[in-house]
Amino acid sequence: MSSKNSWFLLGCLLMMGMLCGCPQSRQSSKKDGKMYVVATTGMLADAAKVIGGPHVRVDGLMGPGVDPHLYKATAADTRRLATADLILYNGLHLEGKMQGLLKKMARRRHVVACTDNIPKKSLRKPPSFQGYHDPHVWFDVSLWQFVVRRIGEAFAKADKAHAKEYRKRAKAYEEKLIALHKWVKTQVSSIPTSQRILVTSHDAFGYFGQAYGVKVVGIQGISTVAEAGVKDVERVVDLIMKSKLKAIFVESSVSEKSLKAVMQACAARGHVVKIGGSLFSDAMGAEGTVEGTYLGMVRHNVKTLKRALASDKK
Repeated sequence: MSSKNSWFLLGCLLMMGMLCGCPQSRQSSKKDGKMYVVATTGMLADAAKVIGGPHVRVDGLMGPGVDPHLYKATAADTRRLATADLILYNGLHLEGKMQGLLKKMARRRHVVACTDNIPKKSLRKPPSFQGYHDPHVWFDVSLWQFVVRRIGEAFAKADKAHAKEYRKRAKAYEEKLIALHKWVKTQVSSIPTSQRILVTSHDAFGYFGQAYGVKVVGIQGISTVAEAGVKDVERVVDLIMKSKLKAIFVESSVSEKSLKAVMQACAARGHVVKIGGSLFSDAMGAEGTVEGTYLGMVRHNVKTLKRALASDKK
């Protein structure tokens, strides 16, 4: 074989190795001595930063205002995932359009579905979600404790040298969640029962309603992939008219189109319903703000609900 052909063959073999996921393509970007973690949602990224402390570097793929149901990974996202020491995703089909990519990454990276330790009996299974469980578990703070615990164990397994620290931080974070869960119950209980109705664009708050005694009504279903129809709008308008509801709520990551249709229909029937405020549903607030943390996001949502629906207006 000629020297020219030999070099050509060597080049082809190297290229094939890179495409097939040889050790060169599996190396993490742990250049600073920290475990590199990539999380799909802001809620997971926030928990990872709290639990990981100084030993991890965390990248969140989905920022403020991003809808995880519709999110498609970019080329830059794929590169991040391919070099991560640990990949965290919600699971329960929240990241619907990323399922194939996450499955491929699991063949050569450490990939964790952070909801897989939640007892199945605690998961909602709405008829509208085609036989799947409701993925919006973070709205029941007591269920988010399972997620935090799962992340702590995943860190401890991936980085045994700092396992004790990860578990300690996860435990401390769980204590904060226990206190937050109690606070939410107290705040919601101050809203008159007749007004304890949460109307939003899509059915993201089912766990919130189940845990804290709120009737939750989404114009759309669990996922935002399907658009709301005329019958959906009429169903919600009938409920608002019957209960004389004061306010409905915008979601930071979902279009207001269906909400405006409901408001117009109510006005045509002689009832004025206002926008009670903007709630964070599938994404948190901007990084560096109080609402850019899980604890702050939950508090913001509850305060917004109470201010709009409680008779004392506090």
